[in-house]
Amino acid sequence: MIVVSDTTPLIALARIDRLALLEQLFGHILIPKAVADELRAGAGRAGTALVNEYEWIEVREVQQRKSVQQWRTRLDRGEAEALVLAGEIAATLVLADEHRARRELRKLGLEVLGTVGILLRSKQAGLIGSIGPEVERLRTVGFRMSERLIQQVLRAAGE
Repeated sequence: MIVVSDTTPLIALARIDRLALLEQLFGHILIPKAVADELRAGAGRAGTALVNEYEWIEVREVQQRKSVQQWRTRLDRGEAEALVLAGEIAATLVLADEHRARRELRKLGLEVLGTVGILLRSKQAGLIGSIGPEVERLRTVGFRMSERLIQQVLRAAGE
């Protein structure tokens, strides 16, 4: 499985000490340089050291710079590079949370999974016992999600 990630899922999972779930679920993930730059720019935030500390996170340079510029009219730099990188390497899955980016990725036929979906998949894989406490931890660190999403994921998890 080839997995590309945007910034938000990495930071969100790092903030609740669940970043290891990505390695357990996917083994290896790729991030574009813009995402690595965003992580490095967040000095003091959880996720800042991800780029250097975890060998299972690999930084890739996007080749199609013109495509990135075209996407920049609708997406931020990290999202645009993640989308273009996913296309360049025929990614199986893209990790992204922002609604606009998710919509564009799906339009291109890419499978998208957000932070809450990662937690759900982790529960289904037996990596975490319950998703409810993890969702609450996300809320306490400022991760925004609708009540509707929370209820959907709790139902899907059987909680």
